[in-house]
Amino acid sequence: MQFTARTRRINGSDISVIEETVEWDGTKTALILCDMWDKHWCDGAADRVAELAPVMDEAVNAARNQGVLVIHSPSDTMAFYEGTPQRRRATEAPDAKFPEQTPPYHHPNEPPLPIDDSDGGCDSGQEGYRAWSRQHPLITIAPEDAISDSGREVYNLLHQEGRDRVLLMGVHTNMCILGRSFAIRSLRGLNIPVMLVRDMTDAMYNPARPPYVNHFEGTRRVIAHIETYLCPTIESANITGSAPFRYQDDR
Repeated sequence: MQFTARTRRINGSDISVIEETVEWDGTKTALILCDMWDKHWCDGAADRVAELAPVMDEAVNAARNQGVLVIHSPSDTMAFYEGTPQRRRATEAPDAKFPEQTPPYHHPNEPPLPIDDSDGGCDSGQEGYRAWSRQHPLITIAPEDAISDSGREVYNLLHQEGRDRVLLMGVHTNMCILGRSFAIRSLRGLNIPVMLVRDMTDAMYNPARPPYVNHFEGTRRVIAHIETYLCPTIESANITGSAPFRYQDDR
């Protein structure tokens, strides 16, 4: 699999955007889908996930066809999948001696995120509650896939399946994409190479909060932060051969 990986480098007061071609073997790669839930407490977030889900399904299927191990990670919904072969594939993977004391990665010069999400980040006015019960039904879970929301289980799976690098899709860039035990900071802490598929994601950001830009610009600023301090990003076009995804309201 050939990707155009984008990073950003700080040179004094300037930031350079760097793109380079990266070759990954699909049979050594895992793709994790982070928190693509069936429902969300924030209507705006739920609407964007519903728009993203069918396009993500196409990208996931294309990756699967190239030998990538697909791991569905809709956090807090494992009871829904209890007893399924995909869930058992994760729970029954042999213990790979997960390094419990490994801290999540933080770049030594990393500033705070460039958006204020202290209000929960909802752009449609709702208050938080646990709305989800499963992954979005428009995303196919194939027989050969796995299901887990545990960093330990994902680590065991990667070792069992011989996968030493990870692509990450899902939501939200400023929260779960960074903070989950199977997501960017934890994978970087474990020295597992990871790349974010930047058009297959979103942010929890309310434009009524700093820096007072529209929602999609807020997401782009978080992605730029990730590219500068955490990991490279790619587009789904590198996987599907189709055009990159863009939300219909992103003008």
